[in-house]
Amino acid sequence: MRATVLVALLVAATPADAERRPKRHFDIVNAAHDSVISLSVAPAGSDAYREVALGAPLRGGLGSTTVALPSGGCLRDFRLVFRDGRTLIYPAIDICRRGRLRLTAKDGRQDGRALRAPSP
Repeated sequence: MRATVLVALLVAATPADAERRPKRHFDIVNAAHDSVISLSVAPAGSDAYREVALGAPLRGGLGSTTVALPSGGCLRDFRLVFRDGRTLIYPAIDICRRGRLRLTAKDGRQDGRALRAPSP
């Protein structure tokens, strides 16, 4: 009986299936003043960003949402675009060890060019 269940689980976990379904849910908390209108993630250190659906802009002032991240490795770079066009990148976030990312007002108030925030 156990062998049958194990075989069924192994067959269900094919690589093609893993690509199609989200692997992990992740919380984003926006303590910044501005709304986030776009979220993308990439393997850490790459430029292979994939858009992650927010559903609606993530309002500042402690707005929060849970997103479904695409399957992949543990270390990810998060790219967030604010309503006024500013871009913020959080590099090398370990999504296997952390369940959320908190954006702060300090992060959201830096100059308008693309910037990198320190890993929280």
